[in-house]
Amino acid sequence: MDRHEWILKRNCSLTPAQLVRAYGVLCALSFAVAAVFTLRGAWVVLAFATVEMAAVALAFLHYARHATDHEHIVLVDGYLVVERVEAGRVHQVRLDRCWTRIAPPSGTQDLIRLENRGMTVQVGRFVTGAKRRQVAQELRRELHGVPASFSAA
Repeated sequence: MDRHEWILKRNCSLTPAQLVRAYGVLCALSFAVAAVFTLRGAWVVLAFATVEMAAVALAFLHYARHATDHEHIVLVDGYLVVERVEAGRVHQVRLDRCWTRIAPPSGTQDLIRLENRGMTVQVGRFVTGAKRRQVAQELRRELHGVPASFSAA
């Protein structure tokens, strides 16, 4: 069985566990400062710190929810299987190798288009434009035997 695969994932600097620790430290520092001001009679600082930490919690929650987003492309047994995971939801499409056309990105913001019998799937949203062009070349080469010198101009 000939199997080729590509994993295109978001570049995240913190794992969800590290994010929880960072949030804990941030809360401890913010509420320590707020407590000092509250003891001196400026209770509004505590209210502001609470609102601020709630806003930071929402932002961190959004970040953590999308930290593991990725696209997994597998070429196996005559099919190109594209699996996209976003916010824990999995979307999977199976394309026939013989009928799949690769449209490489034409601009820096464009995604790779995989076209198959009227269906279009776009991939590469989590990687840079240069990486998208490289993946498009590799996909085209593996799907249709295009030589390595193929260039997406």
